[in-house]
Amino acid sequence: MKKLVFNFLLITVLFSLNLSAQYQPKEISKHDLKKAEEWVDQTYNSLSQDEKLGQLFIVALYTNKDENHINQVRNIVTNDKIGGLILMQDDAAREINLVNEFQQKSKVPLMIGMDAEWGLYQRINTAHKFPWAMTLGAIQDKDLIYQMAAKIAEDCKRMGVNWDFAPVVDVNTNPNNPIIGNRSFGSEVSNVTQSALSYANGLQDNNILAAIKHFPGHGDTNTDSHLDLPVVSHSLQRLNKIELAPFKDLMNKGIGGVMVAHLYVPSLESGKGIPASISKNIITGLLKEKLGYKGLIITDALNMGAVANKYKPGELDALAFKAGNDIMLFSQGVSEGKKLIQKAIDQGEISQSRVEESVKKILLTKYFLGLNQYTPKNPENINYDINNDSHTKLVQNLYSNALTLLKDEKKLLPLNSNTTYYYVPLEEAPYQTFENRLKSGSKVIVKKASEINTIPANSTVIVGFHKDNSTAYKPYKISAESKKILSDLTKNKNVILNVFGSAYALKDIDLSKVSTVLVSYENNDDSMTATADALNGKTKISGKLPVLVNDQLKPGMGINLEAPKFSKSTEFTTSK
Repeated sequence: MKKLVFNFLLITVLFSLNLSAQYQPKEISKHDLKKAEEWVDQTYNSLSQDEKLGQLFIVALYTNKDENHINQVRNIVTNDKIGGLILMQDDAAREINLVNEFQQKSKVPLMIGMDAEWGLYQRINTAHKFPWAMTLGAIQDKDLIYQMAAKIAEDCKRMGVNWDFAPVVDVNTNPNNPIIGNRSFGSEVSNVTQSALSYANGLQDNNILAAIKHFPGHGDTNTDSHLDLPVVSHSLQRLNKIELAPFKDLMNKGIGGVMVAHLYVPSLESGKGIPASISKNIITGLLKEKLGYKGLIITDALNMGAVANKYKPGELDALAFKAGNDIMLFSQGVSEGKKLIQKAIDQGEISQSRVEESVKKILLTKYFLGLNQYTPKNPENINYDINNDSHTKLVQNLYSNALTLLKDEKKLLPLNSNTTYYYVPLEEAPYQTFENRLKSGSKVIVKKASEINTIPANSTVIVGFHKDNSTAYKPYKISAESKKILSDLTKNKNVILNVFGSAYALKDIDLSKVSTVLVSYENNDDSMTATADALNGKTKISGKLPVLVNDQLKPGMGINLEAPKFSKSTEFTTSK
């Protein structure tokens, strides 16, 4: 990994006006810091109180909604002088045109954010999909995660995005977690922390702000916070050891943002049912004062059911700011929120210095991201620029390095080009890319589930569990029918089981009679291409299991297998 180049000393040491920000560009000079101070001071003093309060809000822009929505956002940008936008679905060119328009109309440049954990594809379906964090957690060379994040940063810049709300640093200790799961790097603190740092550095070394989330830790929840308020009921000792640990490890690493979750954590907040996102004990007391975090603190989306169902628009924003957040994300009531914050200031509940602290922190970060000199983006060829062969090559290499070989008792891998293999695809997702790529290097006969009785005894059979991975939240469990077919095949066949889905799919499967088990983590063209090449001996296998699946399948498990057909890993090409 590249040597960290962030200056970890607080800017307060250098700035007479007590300006602070966690993120700053690498190799910045004292002269540039002085210019930043002057720009922030001048800009802040030019703003009315209403404009200062506007900087605290980010609203959502959807290009798959009607013109009424676009005009509503246009009016909020113009009238409420907000600090930024979060880009949602789905038209890249239109988003660029609207951002150009809104930036031109804004007295202070807008911060443009996006949830791009697995690249712009998370919001724009014409972009190229990068692997989920769980897949990345299996990769041992963390520099590859850095390279991926650098490419995502390149795509963000192309779109005019300045802030990627990533990476997730939740430690996923609950296989049934409905909202984190694939979005986590795994169930081990050290792996989560190392992977997240590589991701964050890949973004910020390329001048895109990162945000570690979801503080104070969303990894062991049974409830989707988009729908209701999850409760994390662990003791303080457990929280410090697991949930809080990655945040504490990363606090002094220059990461520019922390996103606070809508979680109720009784060990950290005595007030019954108070979400972390509006808890002064958690945000000001723990995150800012005890942990000493100086970067931007932003709420999770305020339209989520965990909080939106319980508080009125505007009221929620004011509570979030009182608690210590700098930015209210996905605000549903900017005008109302500003009025309630000002009312709290007038009544002495919030000091004006607190507004100055947050607004100057926001302005300083905008300056460091180059927003003081905004250049409009060109929408031409945007879909090609965010989805081309350079993406394919990188992504297939990532999937290749994530492949995890858990068993190979009979040394069935790599496949022998002189042997005939049978391939039985199971579960609900497409598999043709895997079949075609596999056939390019081996003799393979495809059999449907209904045809397994026609496979000769003692044959070697590749069983593919192809799970639907169209979203990160699809169920990972394997059907009873597929389990029975697998069991039947092991009675008189040599079986290579390939899981194109979450490793948790193996949680309740009997693998005792399965000779070979390979986890590919996802079912898409890039993953299937990388897997077929590895099975055919073109690339090595080196991934390690990132999660605790059961008592037999534990984090860190994985057999290294070299690529005998090539002296070095083959170059990846786009699959047709």
